Order: sequence, then C-alpha cells, then structure tokens
Amino acid sequence: MSTTDSSFEKRLSGGHPNSLGNTVEVVDEVLANPELLENLYQCYFSNDEVVRLCTSNAMKRICQQQPGWLVPYVDRLLTEVANIEQASAQWTLAQLMQQLQSYSTPEQQQEATDVLKHNLTHYDDWIVLNHTMQTLAEWAKENANLKAWLKPHLDHLSKDERKSVANRARKLRKLLYS
Repeated sequence: MSTTDSSFEKRLSGGHPNSLGNTVEVVDEVLANPELLENLYQCYFSNDEVVRLCTSNAMKRICQQQPGWLVPYVDRLLTEVANIEQASAQWTLAQLMQQLQSYSTPEQQQEATDVLKHNLTHYDDWIVLNHTMQTLAEWAKENANLKAWLKPHLDHLSKDERKSVANRARKLRKLLYS
C-alpha cells in the first residue's frame, strides 16, 4: 500500500496540539522509505494547524537522523516554510537551519540568517524566540556582523517578562559578549 500526502495528513490530524499523535509512526515510515519524504513535506501546507505542527516535529526528527535527506529541501524551507504564519513552523525552522548549517551554501546560510533575524524581531512566541536566539547565537560565534546585530536584541530580550526568554537571552549574551 502506498502512502500519499493525504494519508499522512489524515494520520497527523486531530488530537491535541501538545500531543505527538501519530508523528513517530510517520517518521519511522519515512525513515524506512525515503521516497515518502516529499509526501510528508507537503503536509506543511495543510489547512490544519495540528498537521503542520506534527509535520514540523516529524521533519525535525528526520533531520536529526538523516540530515542529508533534507539538503534538497533547504531552499524550500527558507521560502515556503518561512512564509507559514505558525509558531511551530518557525521554531522548528530555526532548529532545522542549525542542523543543516554545514550542508548549506553560503547563499542559503545568508538567507537563513535573514529569515531568523526577521523571526526574532517579528514573533512574540516564546518558543520561536528561544530557538531563534539559540541558532543565531551559535552562528554569531563565527560571524562578527551577526554578533553585532544580535547584541541589542539579546539585551532587549534579557528583560522579557517570560523567564525562559529572559534567561536564554542573558545566557547567550554572557556566552557571546563576556
């Protein structure tokens, strides 16, 4: 029986947004049959936000085990997924770009930096901010321009009312500028 994107979409739908649902089973299926990766990727464009959340989680899990499989998707992640107005897509994008940094071209790395800088300044979701700060700080270790750009943002976020955001910003500020 072949799996189509609609069957993945159906299997990833429903349930509570904090639940993985069938995500692990879908990941195992894709890992066993890499030709299904495109079907999973297409679930990013579902009308169901739970499906998009589970798709993000699944892509992250696949990237952790088989990062090379996502190399052909880097440009699409930076255009198509970067344009999805959903926090889970954006925090996972920060994680994916960090994992795929060594596989990315200089042009893709610059585009990823630009996307994450935008997300850091335009999103208010605490998870997006935490993952985006972390990825940008890792990259800033080797990029003086990014390091200079990031400092005032970390300074501002270190005063955030949410403890996780403020603590992460202070930790990264200390790491980069002490």
